[in-house]
Amino acid sequence: MEPTFIQTVAARAREQVARVVMGHDDTVDMLLCAWLAAGHVLLEGVPGTAKTLLARTLARLLALEFRRIQFTPDLMPADVLGTSLFDFQTGRWSLDRGPIFTELLLADEINRTPPKTQSALLEAMQERSVTLDGKSHTLGAAFFVVATQNPIEQEGTYPLPEAQLDRFLFKLRIGYPERQEERRMAAVHGRTVPDLDAFGLEPLADGAFLAGARAHVAAIRIEDPVLDYIVDLVRATRSHPAVRAGASPRAVNMLAAASRALAAIQGMAFVVPDHCKQLAVPLLAHRLVLTPADEIEGREPMTVVEQLVAELKAPR
Repeated sequence: MEPTFIQTVAARAREQVARVVMGHDDTVDMLLCAWLAAGHVLLEGVPGTAKTLLARTLARLLALEFRRIQFTPDLMPADVLGTSLFDFQTGRWSLDRGPIFTELLLADEINRTPPKTQSALLEAMQERSVTLDGKSHTLGAAFFVVATQNPIEQEGTYPLPEAQLDRFLFKLRIGYPERQEERRMAAVHGRTVPDLDAFGLEPLADGAFLAGARAHVAAIRIEDPVLDYIVDLVRATRSHPAVRAGASPRAVNMLAAASRALAAIQGMAFVVPDHCKQLAVPLLAHRLVLTPADEIEGREPMTVVEQLVAELKAPR
């Protein structure tokens, strides 16, 4: 695989997504970065900001099987994972697989379902497997969870526990588009429900792409000074006076893996501190638990991470 092939795919993905969803070039890069780094993404934004459409478009471009689960208060773990059914005609048990058996899973409004059902995703997101009746079922290397939640609606929601949040590589905030982008959106989508078949989207990847791309990402170099910077940045979250619980050791591995993926997307053969800085907020902020006093004062984890990035000296 040519070193610039991933960069080319990322550029084509941005161009094709922009035909359907306007103003999300950076989000496309982060989604690709997460997929290449074998991570998952939580999208946070008010309704109508094209979170679902973005996930559907990306699945089409990457030639991934796509399924969507609408999380609701009455959803049960079996509705996500599946269950074993007894066939009286054959006298045998058979597995009725749930929607989690796919490649790109859209967990829509994940915070609307109770923790019991939220936890059904934990093993799948971490191990890429599902255990049913004592038997493990592999989901595949391409398995990718994109979850959404609405930040302004609190009634009838269940905040994700820290263990669940820690499974997401990135938490991305989806805001409103610029005026020109919103105008173009009205011109393109203003007469009908978006139909992806009408946009001439061309698949950018096949079954062999992921293995080759991840092998290339794993070969991206991280020199010792940059590796020290990654470790120090994560460890700094644990000693900040506004933080009650900082980022876990898993965050060190995730930041290193995501930095490699971002370097590959940008056509580079090595990681530089700017890659780590660019990923710090989406990768670390949702892992921090602030002290009650700072929460009452309205402080946000994002501002803490930004402060740490500004204060910690990066290698040259």
